[in-house]
Amino acid sequence: MRKVFAYLARYKWRMALGLFIKAVGTVAELFLPMIMAYMIDEVAPQKDIVMLAVWGAVMLVCAVIALFGNITANRMASKVARDTTERIRRDLFVKTLALSARQSDRFTVPSLVSRLSSDTYNVHNMIGMMQRLGIRAPILVIGGVALTFVVEPVLALVLLAVVPFLAVVVIIVSMRGIVLYTDLQRAVDGMVRKLRDDYTGIRVIKALSRTDYESRSFAAINDKLVRCETKAGVTMGVTNPILNLLLNLGMTAVILVGAYRVSSGDALVGSIIAFTSYFTIILNAVIMVSRIFVNFSKGSASAGRIAEVLDSPEDLLPLPDAQKAADSGEMIRFDHVSFGYGLGVPIVKDITFSVKKGESLGIIGATGSGKSTLVSLMLRFYDTEEGQVFIDGKDVRGYDDTALREKFGVVLQNDFLMAASVRENIDFERSLDDNAIRSAATFARADSFIEALEEGYESGLTARGANFSGGQKQRLLIARALAGRPDILILDDSSSALDYKTDAELRSAILKHFPDTTIVMIAQRISSVRFADKILVLDNGEIVGFGSDKELMQTCEVYRRIYRSQHGDGEVSNERGEAGNESEG
Repeated sequence: MRKVFAYLARYKWRMALGLFIKAVGTVAELFLPMIMAYMIDEVAPQKDIVMLAVWGAVMLVCAVIALFGNITANRMASKVARDTTERIRRDLFVKTLALSARQSDRFTVPSLVSRLSSDTYNVHNMIGMMQRLGIRAPILVIGGVALTFVVEPVLALVLLAVVPFLAVVVIIVSMRGIVLYTDLQRAVDGMVRKLRDDYTGIRVIKALSRTDYESRSFAAINDKLVRCETKAGVTMGVTNPILNLLLNLGMTAVILVGAYRVSSGDALVGSIIAFTSYFTIILNAVIMVSRIFVNFSKGSASAGRIAEVLDSPEDLLPLPDAQKAADSGEMIRFDHVSFGYGLGVPIVKDITFSVKKGESLGIIGATGSGKSTLVSLMLRFYDTEEGQVFIDGKDVRGYDDTALREKFGVVLQNDFLMAASVRENIDFERSLDDNAIRSAATFARADSFIEALEEGYESGLTARGANFSGGQKQRLLIARALAGRPDILILDDSSSALDYKTDAELRSAILKHFPDTTIVMIAQRISSVRFADKILVLDNGEIVGFGSDKELMQTCEVYRRIYRSQHGDGEVSNERGEAGNESEG
């Protein structure tokens, strides 16, 4: 909650004015029953029409002040809630982008989405309601009780006897509600996670006929969410009936005592009418208080979840004393690197290799051998657990994130395309000129199909590029990586959907037009890396081979085994000849 109050501090004067207007309107509303009682008991018996008209006009003025005061204050409260939530949502989004990969893994993407959507919505409702009712309800309760002592002190004591019971109910239910709504938001995280996974993999689900299974899985998660929501709703829903019961019991007692006092001449009719009006006002105000605490419980739980993200410490900060390597012309160097995502078991172990500027590196190995992990360490998505990674002669921990990643052009596994035009997807908000965009598309062998589209580079993509084929999407992603002419180009399994001819043409174009770019290509197909100056072979997270294709065919059994599994023994000389020709091209 402290985090929310910090955001509200910016609007303290606007809030203060709104609360003042709300207080004036509420106080004016409180005077209406007292004026009515005075008119009935004092003015009416005198049959003075002029005085009745005067006091009627006073009541009208109070009613108008109450009406316009509440309307104005509510509008101001809504604006404060809107502006505050906008700033919270913006800062939360910026913070999620700044989280390290380890922090994102800990929060999980579905939970971050839930915090940005439903949690900020709950905070918005809490801020708005606390301003609209947070001052009005207490004034009505406290002021109403105080005025009942003025109107009819004996009956006020009857009313006052009910108040402690009301307070106990509200406090107990509200404390329980915060816990329940926190659990509810966690259940919402699970729902978002399931929806995200199913919508992303909907084609696979249909292709494998797993629709029924996924429906049952969703039903189980949905049932859990319903149970959490029901438990929270029932617990908080108990408040209104109990409060109504207590207040109506008090009202019954008031009417009985009031009737006795009127019949005995100790009280006037107008006073009893005014008292019952105040009692109704107090009843409604207490119901408002219960609504405040329901929204406060939701908002507090959500504010805590938002604060968890906003208060996350900055991770992977640049180290000013990071080591610099001797100038040896190396663009990439791994020095005895080990890393394991904090699982206790290293994914890559004692990795040592180097690549010079302008050279090409192919990385190949079985699934789960740590190929993509090396890319994450180069980009400093994670810090190494042991050893160092150097980029352009400097430890990656010494770079500012922007300075480091500007050196890279990257096509990652499971990369994404925006629901925007082809041009916007290649440009990616970098303000590249038309020539750079078209040249990149040509190098990536994407120009032919782009120009065949009805609107060319202005043609739109649907979400995740679903209206393009797998090969077209990969070529667009490669064009995006090439457009910025990076120092290091990383292609992580980026040609799996391309045919051999297009793959070879693409590699030849990159080698020809980007001679100074260090290329790192990760692939499952051995033909995609054989052209590289150096090939790194991984097995169970360890280097089992490093050298050229010719060297590895002679010295590395794992490399030969991968080759045989893809091409067979009889094609060795022919394929190697083709690889040599492609490298020369």
